Amino acid sequence: MNGKDWPPYRVKGWGICLALLLCGWSLPGLASPLTERLAAFPDWQGKPVLKPASGDLIYPDWFLGDWQVTSTLVDLAAPLAPDLVTPGYADNERLLDQPVTFAVRFVEERTPLKAKVLANASPWELLSRKPSVIADLAFNGRSLAAAYLGEEAVQTVKVDPRFPNRQTTVLDQGRQLVSTISDRTTELDTKNDTWIASELFQQEFRSSSQIYLNQVENTTSYRYINTSPAQIDADQVTAIYLSPQDPNYFQALNQPVALYRYHLVLVAE
Repeated sequence: MNGKDWPPYRVKGWGICLALLLCGWSLPGLASPLTERLAAFPDWQGKPVLKPASGDLIYPDWFLGDWQVTSTLVDLAAPLAPDLVTPGYADNERLLDQPVTFAVRFVEERTPLKAKVLANASPWELLSRKPSVIADLAFNGRSLAAAYLGEEAVQTVKVDPRFPNRQTTVLDQGRQLVSTISDRTTELDTKNDTWIASELFQQEFRSSSQIYLNQVENTTSYRYINTSPAQIDADQVTAIYLSPQDPNYFQALNQPVALYRYHLVLVAE
């Protein structure tokens, strides 16, 4: 969601970092790995342990519907500065404490039931089966990119129908951003109405003069607030890692070269 470092498909957790994910359950009284990771910010020494991503990110039912998001960059860090600083970090410093608003949408998954499932399910199971809630990735991706880059800069956002974890954002001046989720995991705390999602994705920014590659992590804790209208409060960290193709990769290895922390407020429309 930020300038040249391209944290936008965070809510890739919506669908770049514009989406989110499958389950690891936290035990009462024990801090979960993702909770501990957020609490340790900005002392992140490596990438989280995630699972290979497959299919859409499934959200809790309370995400369903249309939301107005206010995203505010509240902290940032360049752990390896001054030796390594990502392109765009200085520009992103100017976004500190500046709220940005955009719309997002979460919908019911429209996946046909397989013949084997239909044959083995009882009529009651078929009637009571609830569709999963997923992000409208194309809508959310365009909304997020336009909020940070300007409406005129964004031409199209496309999600591969055969592989929903790959998203292509076509920008003006022949530029493209291709974002592919590789790994993800989630943790659900039903007692506190909190859901934490983390995903790692590859970004390829293409322009007429260069191709820039990096890896991005989005780790976000969402808490549902049962008000009228409903609200979701979130703490999100976007971490930028160098790709193996970067000439400075072995200097950084798996350490983040930039960290951005956001406070998100989603209000139901």
